[in-house]
Amino acid sequence: MTIVSSRRVGRGTRGFTLRARDATVGYLFAAPAVLGSLAFVIAPLIGVIWFSFHEWNVLAGSFRFEGAANYERMLKDQALLDSLAASGWFSLGLVVLNITLAMVLALLLNQKLRGTTFFRVAFFSPVVVSLVAWTIVWGYLLQADGGINSFLALFGIDGPNWLRGNATAMIAVIVVQVFKNVGLNMILFLSALQGVPEEIQEAAKLDGANAWRRFWSIVLPTISPTVLLVSILTVVGSLETFALIDVLTEGGPGTSTTVLVYYLYRQAFEFNEFGYASAISVLLFVIVLALTLLQWQTRKRWVSDEV
Repeated sequence: MTIVSSRRVGRGTRGFTLRARDATVGYLFAAPAVLGSLAFVIAPLIGVIWFSFHEWNVLAGSFRFEGAANYERMLKDQALLDSLAASGWFSLGLVVLNITLAMVLALLLNQKLRGTTFFRVAFFSPVVVSLVAWTIVWGYLLQADGGINSFLALFGIDGPNWLRGNATAMIAVIVVQVFKNVGLNMILFLSALQGVPEEIQEAAKLDGANAWRRFWSIVLPTISPTVLLVSILTVVGSLETFALIDVLTEGGPGTSTTVLVYYLYRQAFEFNEFGYASAISVLLFVIVLALTLLQWQTRKRWVSDEV
């Protein structure tokens, strides 16, 4: 009996040791990601929230607790409300144009035609181009005597100074941003489309379903998880666009293209009001989080295979 008990204890101890070793190895592999998140995401977020309750002016050397004063100030800041409106228009235009154009391009490039590989590379190449270089080139093209108006002049059209009109400036920054990133969404959609079973589409075609009906009833439900992913990435990206605005319009003319993240930058690094800028950062975080959760919670209505 003693020998059997010793063997059982030995096996149990060895099994526990193996489990503990496996768990330790797993923790070690996960540790860099966890520590990185704590150091570069969680800690800065807590710091920003703490700073948002203070009046902090670097030039004046002041740092004192103000409670909710910065948040109360946001309610009365008309410039902030204007930046929220600009962000709304920019995000709406970017999301609609980007996703629609990416889907159309993916459907066209999914056809078995000659030259599709070349066009895939052509549409995706702007994604890997430097954003600043891309924006500078478009800045020259959109000037009053730039390449776009020179092209329109060939057809007798007198183009505007795209970056100096309130409406045209917003349209210009939306279009430039769409052309910059549409290739990434196109590749994601194209990858999803290539996973749609051809047998189902052929069966629907034999039953008399036209191309639109097949897309709406078969293709779109099948690739709906990818549509969800692309929509979340595009919405979040649209609310974080900064470099494009800074290089192309600097928020102008007036404040027509001063989106929320650019207004935040100006408060912090032009007016040196880091406490108020921190409060705006918290607002931006809440908006992004709310929109992401809203899209995620409504996925059951339009994403297939969701319970």
